[in-house]
Amino acid sequence: MILDLGRHPEARFQSEQVPLSDIEVSRDQIAHVVDHVGHFGDDNRAGIERTLHRISVMRNRAGEPVGLTCRVGRAVYGSVRLIDDLIRSGKSVLILGRPGVGKTTILRETARVLADEAGKRVVVVDTSNEIAGDGDVPHPAIGRARRMQVANTSLQHNVMIEGVENHMPEVIVIDEMSTELEAIAARTIAERGVQLVATAHGNSLTNVVSNPTLSDLVGGTQTVTLGDIEARRRRTQKTVLERKHDPTFDIVVEIRERNVVAVHPVVGTAVDRMLRGISIAQEARRLQPDGTVETHIEELPGIESEFVPAPFDVNDLSRGRSGRDHGRRQPEGSGGNRARQEPDAHDESPEPDQPVLTKVYAFGIPNNDIAEAVAEMSAPVEVVEFADGAEILVTTKSHYTRRPTAVRKAERDGVMVHVLRRGTKEQIKQFLKRFSKKPVATRNGFNYDDDNLELDMGGRAKAALSETEAAIGRVVAGEQRVELMAQPPYVRRLQHGLAARNNLGSASMGREPSRRVVIRRRKR
Repeated sequence: MILDLGRHPEARFQSEQVPLSDIEVSRDQIAHVVDHVGHFGDDNRAGIERTLHRISVMRNRAGEPVGLTCRVGRAVYGSVRLIDDLIRSGKSVLILGRPGVGKTTILRETARVLADEAGKRVVVVDTSNEIAGDGDVPHPAIGRARRMQVANTSLQHNVMIEGVENHMPEVIVIDEMSTELEAIAARTIAERGVQLVATAHGNSLTNVVSNPTLSDLVGGTQTVTLGDIEARRRRTQKTVLERKHDPTFDIVVEIRERNVVAVHPVVGTAVDRMLRGISIAQEARRLQPDGTVETHIEELPGIESEFVPAPFDVNDLSRGRSGRDHGRRQPEGSGGNRARQEPDAHDESPEPDQPVLTKVYAFGIPNNDIAEAVAEMSAPVEVVEFADGAEILVTTKSHYTRRPTAVRKAERDGVMVHVLRRGTKEQIKQFLKRFSKKPVATRNGFNYDDDNLELDMGGRAKAALSETEAAIGRVVAGEQRVELMAQPPYVRRLQHGLAARNNLGSASMGREPSRRVVIRRRKR
C-alpha cells in the first residue's frame, strides 16, 4: 500500500493498482502511521511487532516523512520446494532475483526447513527484521532458527562473523548482501565450514560476475595475459578475464517467477565458461499445480562458438597460409612442357623448389633496416606495408609495453607478435635467423632463440612431449607435482605451453644442462 503526501492512497498488486480513497493523504495521516509502528532504522524501515509486515518511509530534505510503502508480509509454507534438495545438500546457496519476486519469502522458509525438519543449528542474520519480523520475539515462520538483529546496516558483516564465532551455527541465513565487506565476511564463514544461504542484488549470475562489489561471491575476476597459442585457440585477445579463486557459494539460484527458477549447480564452471564466452548449461525448474517439480536442462548461448581443445601441432603458421599457397600460381616455365598439376586439397606442404615467404609487418622499426637485413641474409621474408596482410608483427619492447592499437589488434586477430629488446640491426638479424633453415619461425605461438632447433616432431622433442602428457595425466589424477627430465630451452617452452593448455602450472628448476620442468597444480 502506497501513502504519498498530497496523493490518493493506492494498493499495488502484481498486475494492477487499485485506488483506496478519493481523499488525498495528509501529513497527520502519515505521522499517525509512523507513531504506531516500530522504530525506523538507518535504512528507513520499520515493522509491526509479531508480524512480517514492513513499512518503509520516504523523507524530504529536512528528514520529515512524506511517503510510506507498507508491504504485507506472509509466511508461505512450501515456497522452498523448488530448491529443497539444494539447501539440504549442505552446500552454500546464493539466491538472486528482482525485487518483489519472493527471495526473502524463500529465505524465511529455508531457515524453518533446515532448523525444524533437517535438525540443523541455524542462525538468521536479520538486518532489517525482514525475515523474522519486528520486535524481540522472532516470528514462528523461522521455526527453531535463532535470529540475530543488526543495529546498523553497515555493521552486518560484523554480526555475520559474530554469529559464527559465538553461537556455533551449522547454517547462516543472510538477506540482501550488498557490500564488499559482507562478501569478505561470507568468504570467511564459508572457509570455516559453515553453510551459507543468502540473497543478493541481481537478476542473474551474469549480473553478479559483472558487479565489482559482489563478484567475489562467485569467484571474482582478474586480468590474465595469455600466450599466443592459447589466445588463438580461444579466438580472443591476449588479455582476458578469468576467475580469481574458488566461489564462496557452490550453487546459484535465479528466481525468474514465483514458481520458476534456474539453477547453476557448479558455479565455478559456469563462471569460467561465461568469462570465455562459451554457452552455459543450466537447470530450469518449474513447480506444477499438483506440487511436483518439472526439471529440464537449457543452454544459454555464449558470445563465441565453443572451442574444442586442438591437438598439439607444430605447423600452426604454415597451416594458416596453406590456402593462400594453394591458390598461388606457379611461375612460367617451372614445369617445362609438362602440364601444371593442381595440388591435392589435403596437401598443406609447398613444393620443395618454391620457398614460402613469411609476411612480416614492422611496427616501430624502420622497414629499410629490415629490408636490408633480409637482402643480406637471403631470408624467406616479405616485409609488408599493412598489418592486415601480415603473419607476424615484429616490434620493440618499448613499443609493446605501451600497448598501441596496432599491437592489440594483431593479438585480437591471432597474428603472432614478436618483441625485440631493441630495434638494432643485430637484433633484427637474430630474428631473421629463425627463417634461414625452415620456413616456419615459430611453433604453437612460441619464439625460439636456438639456431639448432629441430622443428620435426621426431626424436627428443617428441619423447619429451609424451613424457609431459603422462605427467599431466598424473597431476590431473591427484598428484601435487611431477618433475620431468632435463631438456634444452626450446623443449622446455613446449612443455610449459602444454601444461598451460591443460590449465596446470609449471616451472623450470635447476641449472643448465640439468634444468628441467616441474608440472604442478595451479595455486588458487
